[in-house]
Amino acid sequence: MKRKREIFVKYKRIIDMILAFSRILPKSFYLRVLKVIRGHDNYLAVFIRYICLKNCAKKCGENVAIFSNVYLLNVGELTIGDNVSIHPLSYIDASGSIFIGSNVSIAHNTTILSEEHKYTNLNINIKDQGYIYKKTSIEDNVWIGAGARILAGCTVKTGSIIAAGAVVKKEVRSNAIVGGVPAKVLKERNS
Repeated sequence: MKRKREIFVKYKRIIDMILAFSRILPKSFYLRVLKVIRGHDNYLAVFIRYICLKNCAKKCGENVAIFSNVYLLNVGELTIGDNVSIHPLSYIDASGSIFIGSNVSIAHNTTILSEEHKYTNLNINIKDQGYIYKKTSIEDNVWIGAGARILAGCTVKTGSIIAAGAVVKKEVRSNAIVGGVPAKVLKERNS
């Protein structure tokens, strides 16, 4: 069976022509389409989501696969590199800006945030205090396991692995494997 990457390369000229033609429609159209096809689970839907991201995201690389039931909020603040896959039931809110590098695999049910609640004023309900926006970065060649949570302001460095179910609250250094709540270094990736 061919990998999706090989299919993308094979049809790159056709994809580029469709992308060039797609630029005539407004961004608002593609944002609506993203919502309408969120639940569809086939290659055509993955391709349409790709076209939508190319027209809406701050930047979207090549060969990006967004699978079914992925919730993408504030897409205009989202940057995605090449060869990225985001699997079903993931939730990504880029309100404070999210950068996802190239060759990143995000497993199902992952959450990536770039905002958090303010909570310092004891005289105001937490939900009424507003938000703090923090850029979240996931560098190249990262694997994020199922059900992981990447909180606002985190940086996940190149070559890292985030174990399933981990909650990342701070920077993850290059080539580290982290897991747990909160995430701690379990071991280093060595050659």
